[in-house]
Amino acid sequence: MIDVLTSSPDILGECPLYDAATDTLYRVDITGRALRARGIATGDEREWPVPLEPGSVALRAGGGLVLALEDALWSLDPATGAVAKLVDITGGDGRVALNDGRCDAAGRFWVGSYDRAETAAIGCLYVVDVDGAVTTALTGVTVGNGVDWSPDGSVAYFTDSAGEIVAMDVRDGVPGPPRRFAYDDDCSPDGLVVDAEGYVWSTKWDGWRIVRYAPDGRVDRTIELPVQRPTAATFGGPALDTLYVTTATYGLDAAARAAQPLAGLVLAVDVGVSGRPATPYGG
Repeated sequence: MIDVLTSSPDILGECPLYDAATDTLYRVDITGRALRARGIATGDEREWPVPLEPGSVALRAGGGLVLALEDALWSLDPATGAVAKLVDITGGDGRVALNDGRCDAAGRFWVGSYDRAETAAIGCLYVVDVDGAVTTALTGVTVGNGVDWSPDGSVAYFTDSAGEIVAMDVRDGVPGPPRRFAYDDDCSPDGLVVDAEGYVWSTKWDGWRIVRYAPDGRVDRTIELPVQRPTAATFGGPALDTLYVTTATYGLDAAARAAQPLAGLVLAVDVGVSGRPATPYGG
């Protein structure tokens, strides 16, 4: 069953994040330069403008939120909307911008960057430690996107939307060499999330679907969606058993928009499995 959570479409909705403490689903609208929130039970909606395009959002252990804007990791105070730069990541390289990200079990924020032209492999996967130290985990990325881990933390999955999802063995928080996990030749893999059983859910931009992969890369299940451009997914709700999928209207002409009225809205999908709670950034 597929339900609709939101009423106002995002241009480029991304990085849904469920906060169990407040029963709230956050998401960013990259092109709309906004962070948005929806109370799951209450239906209350809020929005915070941000000064640059946001790629991703995470909870913060000390309270509030962190956002990967184009250049750096920023803090955001939901009570006031105030933002402040915490950690520079791209070093002012205007050719690239930060995109999707997520915190690992140790509270480190992992975030990919992308070539703004989406043609050159000049992006990276970065790890921002709780003390603000930034390390480069992977280079040669064209469009860095969804990242998540196996339940035991031993494997990291990372998407390059130029075509593939890779898996990397992780030891002491450091990823090893990437190996191909899954590949699409008819669409672009976008955000991903790993469920409590260790299976990987990948949204397919221009693919009208979300795919669940077994840990060995085998396709376990495909769920067709009523939108062309799903972007990312996370599990939420009190039992973490609803898959929330962000979507986009970005790049769709008037005819395409008319043919898919749910484009840009957040979809709530009953998939019969549960996810895991979000880990806050520890810095």
